[in-house]
Amino acid sequence: MKPLRLLALFIIPMGLIIAAVPQNKTKPYKLTAEELLGEVNTRTQYVTPDAVADMIIKKDPSLRLIDVRSQDEFEKFSLPGAINIPATDLLSDQYADILNQDIKMNIFYSNGTLTANEAWMITRQLGFNNNYVLEGGLNYWFDAILNPQKPASTSPDEEFAKYDFRKSAGLALGGGATMQTSQDQSATSSKPVIKPAAKKKKAAGGC
Repeated sequence: MKPLRLLALFIIPMGLIIAAVPQNKTKPYKLTAEELLGEVNTRTQYVTPDAVADMIIKKDPSLRLIDVRSQDEFEKFSLPGAINIPATDLLSDQYADILNQDIKMNIFYSNGTLTANEAWMITRQLGFNNNYVLEGGLNYWFDAILNPQKPASTSPDEEFAKYDFRKSAGLALGGGATMQTSQDQSATSSKPVIKPAAKKKKAAGGC
């Protein structure tokens, strides 16, 4: 896929969200389209469901899950300890200290990855660090963590180890519950390393 076409697939949806935000709430962007495309191509914004499940179970204080769906969807179901910041409210000043900080590892999630990726792109263009995306969103979370499929008998040991972890994590996190979620996209990556921001700020809100 040509670079310009790939960039358009990410920038156009982001523009729709920005258009929904009141004009006086917008802020100047710090990354160019080329810089953002470079970060998109690395795919380091993704965090696997396994890494997130492990952090939830261990009550990792550095984790902060941010549900970017609507308040109605959030109230029907959300991941343990998550807070709700609808995508259309991302540029609101009341969330600035939550999104622009170097204390917490913010992980955006939606039903899939499209809306969460838009949230990540907006915060990255604003120059914010420590914001990531849950791989596959809730759709993949239900399949991978809450309802994992046992590997075939010929699968390598690594697959059985992953299945055992997911089965245990699913039970600890309410596995077996059924939920209807909308279809979206998914991707793969490993748990990123938190990078300190240049300017320290105190985080607002809780996990």
